[in-house]
Amino acid sequence: MSVTVEYCGEEFRATEDAPLTIGRDADLEIDDNPYLHRVFLQIHREHDLWWLSNVGSTLTATVADKKGLFQAWLSPGARIPLALDAFTVWFTAGPTTYDFDILVDSPAFETVTPDAVGDADSDAGATTMGRVSMTPDQKLLVVVLCESFLRTTYAGSGQIPSSAEAAARLGWTVTKFNRKLDNVCQKLADAGIRGLHGGPGKLASNRKSRLVEHALSTRLVSEADLALLD
Repeated sequence: MSVTVEYCGEEFRATEDAPLTIGRDADLEIDDNPYLHRVFLQIHREHDLWWLSNVGSTLTATVADKKGLFQAWLSPGARIPLALDAFTVWFTAGPTTYDFDILVDSPAFETVTPDAVGDADSDAGATTMGRVSMTPDQKLLVVVLCESFLRTTYAGSGQIPSSAEAAARLGWTVTKFNRKLDNVCQKLADAGIRGLHGGPGKLASNRKSRLVEHALSTRLVSEADLALLD
């Protein structure tokens, strides 16, 4: 029994006798990024289950199944069981956001996909993303922030555009972009999404990276949404 991690076209394996570490100086060397922990994540076998543990001190990771039905925010010291067959992990270190895939041999559980539910609110002209209704402009904002990841065909890394770059991509002013970013983050925070605010009245400095991780992990946006951009 084993777990395979796919990153930048390469495969790395964790076995019952050999856990797999992930970080700047680990079994899987993600990148020579000074913002990244030497050892950030670990995959190991315990109590007849595979586990993904955050062994770092400051960084968090977003973990989701491949169908967007499950999402977890893995804080330092936390761990989750890898009980399904496939996951994707996203995390941000400094200016770069990374992602990699996890494939589990003989998972403990099987994913059951519910009946598809329409996501268009034709009366309001809005798109429903999970429990949050997004206006067309808000959907565009999320798509442009996720663009580099949606255009990549394999797990690796990507850059989230600055507010000025994203605004220029959409033909907006920076003021308009930031106002709509505030609205999107507030909507998601009100819906219970963590990491988009740093406290009462204070937006988290990494809110864009957290928004991108959430949007990708819950499949709020997909490659098909790139057609919305010029």
